[in-house]
Amino acid sequence: MRVVQTVFGTFHHFELARELRKRGHLEAIFSTFPWSRLQREGLPHDVVRSFPWFHTAEYLLSRYAPKLRGLRKPLAYANTTQFDEWTTRQIAAMQKNGKHVDALIGISGSSLKAGQLVQRNGGVFICDRGSTHQRFQHEIVAEEHKLWGLPAPEFDERLMLREETIYATADAITVPSTATVRSFVAMGVPQEKMHRIPYGVNLDRFKPTGTPPADSFQCLFAGSVSVRKGFPYLLEAFAKVNHPRKKLVVAGGMQPQMQSILSRFPTADVELLGAIPQSQLIDLMSSSHVLILPSIEEGLALVQAQAMACGCPVIASRNSGGEDLFDDGVEGFIVSIRSADALTARMQQLADDPALQKAMSAAALERVKRIGGWQQYGEAWEKLLLQLTGNAAVQS
Repeated sequence: MRVVQTVFGTFHHFELARELRKRGHLEAIFSTFPWSRLQREGLPHDVVRSFPWFHTAEYLLSRYAPKLRGLRKPLAYANTTQFDEWTTRQIAAMQKNGKHVDALIGISGSSLKAGQLVQRNGGVFICDRGSTHQRFQHEIVAEEHKLWGLPAPEFDERLMLREETIYATADAITVPSTATVRSFVAMGVPQEKMHRIPYGVNLDRFKPTGTPPADSFQCLFAGSVSVRKGFPYLLEAFAKVNHPRKKLVVAGGMQPQMQSILSRFPTADVELLGAIPQSQLIDLMSSSHVLILPSIEEGLALVQAQAMACGCPVIASRNSGGEDLFDDGVEGFIVSIRSADALTARMQQLADDPALQKAMSAAALERVKRIGGWQQYGEAWEKLLLQLTGNAAVQS
């Protein structure tokens, strides 16, 4: 079975590429990053092909010329379409040289013409989406911005329509969580077209380095501080938790627009650390009573499994992917989005019941033993690819 992949940058696709190569299936992976960046991924140059011109220009513009940000939208569109044109030519050349492509796995938005070419030649085209359905994602995040009086997030309708065309064209769509499947079905994509393959989680470095203090109640938020992550609801909820020595530690970069929202809530017991190294995050997870992730929209936030590996229970929204990692009421709690009251109730429950917190901590440590790594991710992908390409019977 010969498989090619297309990806903007790297994401989780190089983890998948390594697993497919171990199994003898990877023909090539195409990326918009330059080789100087991709070589650290550990794959040989002969299977990694790079088309970096537009992506590099877009990156340099955003980093060094913010006043020219009006050029980012046309550059992003050019990156998407020209990358597709280039990969189509690359695959056509492979097939002309007798290398039949059985399957193309394209990160969402990256392959339309290339996927159609593979299909015309008898292969299958799989769209791999790491987040919710793109229109669902845009609508729910835009709604959240409006609720908090923030400017609407920018988007390019051309890219949205292109992505939806890819959803319709692909033979299958892969996503990492139950929440993402729900979003596609809600937007009219047939359930049978969806395949859930949770990401592998490398938990080797995440282990308990301490225990939470008995005389205080420390909550942790880890991730981008934004409305998309539901952070305003956490501030509102935490302010209502009744404990004489409570603290909310926030680890992650803050989006500029959040400054105006911070001023609306009490923050005397909130500690903003900004981005921190992984070693410090591990210590924080080990010393916190609970990690809270009230995301409005998410694919599968792996920070939840990392916290569990440190013995830290999790309170997460239904849109975080958490229900694919732990059970409600066992290793933590699952709550509805936009519910500050539900967040407060669950935090208060843990603050008032140290025995419950310890039981959930122990359950979390036990549960992570059953969370798969990248090898299991590769095995799930191989099984799906064999099924879609009609090779499953041959392999069995």
